[in-house]
This record gives sequence, C-alpha cells and structure tokens, in this order.
Amino acid sequence: MRRTERYPVKGANALWQLYKTVSFWKVVRNFIVIQLARYTPFLSLKNWMYRTFLGVRVGGQTAFALMVMLDIMFPERIQVGRNCIIGYNTTILAHEYLIEEYRLGDVRIGDNVMIGANSLILPGVTIGDGAVIGAGSLVNRDIPAGAFAAGNPIQIIRR
Repeated sequence: MRRTERYPVKGANALWQLYKTVSFWKVVRNFIVIQLARYTPFLSLKNWMYRTFLGVRVGGQTAFALMVMLDIMFPERIQVGRNCIIGYNTTILAHEYLIEEYRLGDVRIGDNVMIGANSLILPGVTIGDGAVIGAGSLVNRDIPAGAFAAGNPIQIIRR
C-alpha cells in the first residue's frame, strides 16, 4: 500500500494548477539541477548536487546512473540509503497530479538496494534494505528487505 497525502482541487485538473502547489522558481531551480546531474559522469558530484540543492537524502557510495530522473517538484521527499545503484533512466516520483486531486508521498529506498534500468518508482513507496528491482519495473507498492521483485506492476519473485 502506498502512503500518499491527498489534496483535492476545484476547477481545472490538478496539473493545470501546478504553481498553486509548488513555487515556479523552485521548479526552475530543481529542473536545472536535475538536468545537470542527469548527464554528469561524476557520481560524488551528482550526490552532492542532490543533497545541497534539492534536499534529497543520499547515503554514501550510492550511484545514480546516467539519465536518472528525480521528482522535479518535490525531490526533498526522496531518501536513498547507502551503497545503492539506481539504474539508467530510472524515474523516482514523489508526486502525482490527477484530475480532481494531487498526491504527495515520501519515497524511501534502503541500504544496498539495486534498481534496474528504466524502472519507475511511484510516490509513497518503501524499498527495503538489500532489495533488487528488475529492469523496467513499475514499483507501485512496498518491497520488503532482501526481496527480488520485477514487472509491471511489480511482483515479488523471491524473498
């Protein structure tokens, strides 16, 4: 079960009302930092940028591969443990804008987690220590520590 906070909106869809929920200048700053970090080959510089400018909690020796996309609106709601690998082109979201509401949820990724390339992690999800997420997975629920999970939607393959 994902843990998200729900905020109803009136009138136009929630995304159309984006700048009522988050500052335009915050989005601009976050977009620039994330785009620079997506292409930088220096892992320690990338982690420093995420910590310093975005408020992401990133553990030591965590490696964000090329093209990883963090949530632009609410990156401070993402926490990644130490010694993790976040695979190429993975997206980590802490928000979802729907027609009649928007939702926010913290994303917690434990220590020693490996996330395969092209995965999507939705808001409000916790991935336990030592878990392995197969490439191309849609992580729409919590994954227990030590599990191997994959698929769209994600299924636990082995504990």
